[in-house]
Order: sequence, then C-alpha cells, then structure tokens
Amino acid sequence: MIAAVGIAGVFLVGCGGGNGGAGSVSPAATGGGSTETTSSSVIPSTGTTPAVTGSDRKGQPPVAAEAKLHTPNGEQIGVVDFAVSGSVVTVTAMVNNLPPGFKGFHVHSIGKCEPSSPDPKDPSKVGDFLSAGGHLGAGSAAHPGHQGDLTSLQVRSDGSAQLVTTTDAFEMDALLDADGSAVVLHAGPDDFGNIPTRYAPAGPDAMTQATGDSGGRAACGVVQAINK
Repeated sequence: MIAAVGIAGVFLVGCGGGNGGAGSVSPAATGGGSTETTSSSVIPSTGTTPAVTGSDRKGQPPVAAEAKLHTPNGEQIGVVDFAVSGSVVTVTAMVNNLPPGFKGFHVHSIGKCEPSSPDPKDPSKVGDFLSAGGHLGAGSAAHPGHQGDLTSLQVRSDGSAQLVTTTDAFEMDALLDADGSAVVLHAGPDDFGNIPTRYAPAGPDAMTQATGDSGGRAACGVVQAINK
C-alpha cells in the first residue's frame, strides 16, 4: 500500500552530497513543533536545490493539506504537503537543518505536536511529540503495515532532503478527522520491521512492530487542510 513496501511510486532526491559541505545542524534536530502553512510556502534551502512546495509543484495534483515541521525548540525545518488524485495521495516533503542519514517518516494518529508531552496511552511516558500518539492505523496491523507508514527521508550532507512518495493506504478524511493527525520525522532510520530470524528467532518485538526502531521524534507538524 505504500511506496516503501512495494506499492505506488517513489521519487527520492538526496543521494548526493549537495555541494559537499556540511550544513548547519540544529542542536534540537533530534526532536519538533506544530502549525499550518499555505500552498505557496517557500522554505530556505541549505542545499543546491530550491525548496519549493505547494502551488509551485507543476504537474502535481492540487494540494489538499500541509504540515510545517518544527523541532522541540520551535524551529521550522520543513514542509510536508498532501495532494490527492483519485485514491492516491502524493506526499511531498522538503526539510533542512538535520543530521545526514535516513530518517523514519510517518503520519501519526493525533494532531498534536507538543514538546515534552505524555504518551496518550501511557501518561507515565513523557517525551517530545509523544502527544501525536502512535502511527495512523497502528491498531490494525504491525509496522510497516500501518496506514501512516511512509518512505524514509534521506538527508544529505548539507542537512537538506526532498521526498515525493505516493500511498493509497489512507484517505485525507482520516488525517483531517476530529482528533486530526501529525507528520513525525524521527531521529534515526526505520527498519520497517525487517529483523532477520538469526537475530530474533521469535520475530520482531513490540517496539519494532510499533515504530520500526526509528528512535526519538525529531520534528513534528500538525496536518492542516488548505482552504481553496
């Protein structure tokens, strides 16, 4: 159902090293915040490719919703938008100021991006953006079969990344329902539940099946409808 697991198309820009220089990295880039944006937002780029989203994406379906990604200290580091064509949702992400490498990237089930917040299911657990809950659809399958599981983001050496991926795993109504939804960018790579039996004869444990072992929540953005 998702490009990362063999359904739909993926286009990932970020395999190169930009201009070869390391960009500035936010000291809080291992954690994010929340707000909304418009379809013509422009995010300053630290790389060589202009970071333009929304209405500037020529040839793409119209944008139905967007999310601004913020770190726990409130720094905006990127924009994610959602465009719909039939049953397919195109997710476009552009970010800056992150440590290089692959980063887990998911839609979470609650539209709250609060730093140092309790887990809605276990208030004894407190951490950045735990307010966003688990992955969208986590109750009906194990990772990477959640509705909110998306292709990972690959951050270049200059701290920037761009991703366009498609999914038919969810409809926008599920993201814009009463309790909303949020996009979460994690601090580490997503293993997509791929734990060989030589390491885990009993199969992936509960943490892997819930999160893909992507680490802390580095950035978060509440998904907001775009009013036409």
